[in-house]
Amino acid sequence: MSEREERKERVIHTRVPESLDDEIKAKARRLGVSVSNLVRNVLEHTVELVEDIVTDGADIARSAGAPRRAPTAAPAVLGWQRAVLELNAVCDSCNEILPRGTEAAIAVTAGGAAHFRCTPCLEGGHHDA
Repeated sequence: MSEREERKERVIHTRVPESLDDEIKAKARRLGVSVSNLVRNVLEHTVELVEDIVTDGADIARSAGAPRRAPTAAPAVLGWQRAVLELNAVCDSCNEILPRGTEAAIAVTAGGAAHFRCTPCLEGGHHDA
């Protein structure tokens, strides 16, 4: 039996302000569903959304490595490698957002720290205005 087909035998009670109660009832009327169905659907979708956000956040934290500490000295950049980004990044030179799927440069450093540069900063040029 799927989760959606599972018999609904649990009841959750919660206190909400009268204004929220009125808003939920009005929304249920507009959608043509019961308050119970509306609240159940909101809870199911919210739990799924939170799980996705937590998973994505954990993946990003893992990919970022150890937490950043105040650097005592900037790690030596040994070179730059052009790459198509799989994750969003920020140019460490101009703070430009580097969206996933765009070309940017990643620093190869002695300390293994991640540094990103947009193409104009890497080439020493200026951004188009």
